Amino acid sequence: MERRSNPLRHNETVRVLLEFLEVAVTSVVFLKSVYPAGAFERRRYMGVIVPRARHPELREYIHTSISSLSPFVEKEQVERVTVIFFNNENIPIEKFVFKLSLNLSHRQEVEEPDFKFSLRSFLMKLSQAKSLTRALPTDCRWEVTAYFRSLPDHSSKEAPLWIPTDTQLWQQPPAITPIKSMSSEPLSMQLYLEHPGPSESAGRTG
Repeated sequence: MERRSNPLRHNETVRVLLEFLEVAVTSVVFLKSVYPAGAFERRRYMGVIVPRARHPELREYIHTSISSLSPFVEKEQVERVTVIFFNNENIPIEKFVFKLSLNLSHRQEVEEPDFKFSLRSFLMKLSQAKSLTRALPTDCRWEVTAYFRSLPDHSSKEAPLWIPTDTQLWQQPPAITPIKSMSSEPLSMQLYLEHPGPSESAGRTG
């Protein structure tokens, strides 16, 4: 029996991508044990067991952070979505980076099950990435930050959704650890870790 064709429309592509990013960010926070394991419950998404935040405020922060990117994703303006962990001096000590290249003008038909299957592999790799990460201090904090290819037009209705970041930059190129990548239409994506380079870490320690 042949599978019924179900090509994704542009708005559905954006919806599935944002839904995936929301689950992926939750998975990152769970992976880093920022909160007790009891702060999450298990659920199935894309055939993979993933965590879901029990606390309404945590769940709402992640949902709002990702869903507010929708108009910018639709315009292909979002370059990276990053989960950043900071020490008590507000200095980044670890970053999970989702680097995106979205082409909504592609002509190739993409079926939703195939698109979801590609994203599913990221969740599987992410769940196994604990050994690639570094231990966090007990007083750390974290945030979701998006980086744009161009600054949003402040006269647009989406402008209030965008707030400039005050995250401190590392002075040296970071150490990068790849986790997973895909290259296809309509989405190419890389997931990798960033840590301060050796010279940067030594300088901070001193």
